Amino acid sequence: MTNTVSPLDKSAQIAVIGAGTMGAGIAQVAAAYGHPVILFDMNPEAIERGINGVKSGLERQVARGKMTQEALDELLARISPATDIAALADSKLVIEAIIEDLGIKRGLLANLEATCAKDAILATNTSSISVTALGAEMEHPERLVGMHFFNPAPIMKLVEIVSGLATSQEVAEVTHATASAWGKQAVYTKSTPGFIVNRVARPFYAESLRIYEEGAADTATLDQLIKGAGGFRMGAFELTDLIGHDVNYAVTCSVFDAYYQDPRFLPSLTQKALVECGRLGRKSGHGFYDYSEGAEKPAAAVVTGGNAPASVQVVGDLGVANALVERIEAKGITVEKQTSESESYLKVGNARLCLSDGRFATEVAAEGNANTALFDLALDYNSATALAVAFADQCAEDAKQDVIGLFNALEINLSVIDDVPGLVVMRTVAMLANEAADAVNQGVCTAADADVAMRGGVNYPKGPLAWADEVGIAHIFNTLSNLQQCYGEDRYRPSALLRRKFFAGASFHG
Repeated sequence: MTNTVSPLDKSAQIAVIGAGTMGAGIAQVAAAYGHPVILFDMNPEAIERGINGVKSGLERQVARGKMTQEALDELLARISPATDIAALADSKLVIEAIIEDLGIKRGLLANLEATCAKDAILATNTSSISVTALGAEMEHPERLVGMHFFNPAPIMKLVEIVSGLATSQEVAEVTHATASAWGKQAVYTKSTPGFIVNRVARPFYAESLRIYEEGAADTATLDQLIKGAGGFRMGAFELTDLIGHDVNYAVTCSVFDAYYQDPRFLPSLTQKALVECGRLGRKSGHGFYDYSEGAEKPAAAVVTGGNAPASVQVVGDLGVANALVERIEAKGITVEKQTSESESYLKVGNARLCLSDGRFATEVAAEGNANTALFDLALDYNSATALAVAFADQCAEDAKQDVIGLFNALEINLSVIDDVPGLVVMRTVAMLANEAADAVNQGVCTAADADVAMRGGVNYPKGPLAWADEVGIAHIFNTLSNLQQCYGEDRYRPSALLRRKFFAGASFHG
């Protein structure tokens, strides 16, 4: 879908229903653009708290010199409180940001249809309820659209523009254009469970949880690897502690049930146990980590020492890991290169070091070289501060020390994890790309919007499909196929679209 319409004019009145953190934040965004805004709530004290919250946030910007007092006063003057729904009658766009309850939202929408002009757009900020279901009892469901902001609304760039079955294209386009005019990164999505972000993000949590449940590494180590190698701002355990396990687990269960128990979305028993015992994360004082006063956060497991190499041999083309060779050369280690069409690996002392492709290191070693180690994917090998390695069960101790010595010479915090297929970052990125590809394949969004959504909505360092293109579609496809074979589970099945791209030799972004 491409925009053929203009955004709402600045003179158009915007109404926001619900004066909580999200509603007040949305009101601030609209007022900052220049709209007159009505902030509606049945509780006048809630409105006062909401506006005061906006004021406090803006005062901090003034104190930092990012906003003038005059601009603050003008913005606040554009926000008017209302407790009578009749005050919304002249609004051109009404955004509800109330409790996530289908019945309550339907009742509100019925009132809005009776109150607002027939050409007014009615938008819902729902994160989990079907826009199609919300509009099912409306007289004119074509005027209803999802406008899913991310918290905090004034800061987070993404807005998902969600079309139900009845949503008109013009309504979606006007809403998209308006959100874009407000300085947001607007993306189109169909009303399917999780929309884009809450669907595609599931593997980010799920793969770290599964690796932890298999005993391959502890939470602190996995979080460090996701950040130091993968470039993500937070690890899965830190992030779920911040979100709250009750919230994160509920969303996972919701998506799992909505997709008829598709194993790709299988909830974690470990997270379920945390919820059951009240360890909800930061808000309860304990989750995966202890947040009580004086508690120390555990450190990642890092290995040091090893045999520092004078030279290494590069066999074949390492693809996305060629940057690792650049880092080796920058450290003054001699690199000898050998051409090969069939193999790609680093020879370090007695060890054969390969990029993970979704197999066990032990399985790769069975092909003929017992001293095999696998290393993980990194966002940028030149700047990575951490990396995971897994050794084959057959690997000799001296070969392990050769690998350890190399990465310590490169000043990378090396974590040796148990031999699990796909290691940490590689399998996480492959699964994120696979879920994004499936969303594109099902017409939920475009490849471009999938990448924009994950970067703007959850601050991923790279869009999953752009990342897949960079790693190589063939490597991502083979990683997933090998994971599926290793586990014998449908969870890791490659998306039909990814399979097509692989056999066509094509990428997601031409």
